Amino acid sequence: MQESLPEILMRVVTELHDVAYLIERVEPQMLEIGGPKAMENPDTLKVLQGIDLAVQKARGLAEFIDTITADVSNDWTVDMTTALSLVKLSEMQKALGAGLRHGHSQPLTKVAGDFDFF
Repeated sequence: MQESLPEILMRVVTELHDVAYLIERVEPQMLEIGGPKAMENPDTLKVLQGIDLAVQKARGLAEFIDTITADVSNDWTVDMTTALSLVKLSEMQKALGAGLRHGHSQPLTKVAGDFDFF
């Protein structure tokens, strides 16, 4: 299962953007649950700052990989078999292995309660 390294890296970029988006969606929910006084708690502020940092790091890694991918030759190929066997989330495994790079690769429209068992 030889695949072009730049194509693989761009699929990883898509996944990292998805991760950032999913993490970012947590913050408003926390504020809604905590109510108006949530921002008065220093621990809550630390958690919210941690969420922001995680989003920034995921997006930063995506941009870094995206930028260096421009200099990688399409002739470089990688055998994805072992790497894909280690990915436990079925939707992510499909996105990384099937060449999907359009829109969000994670199922953002699933109803609450849907999840994958490991």
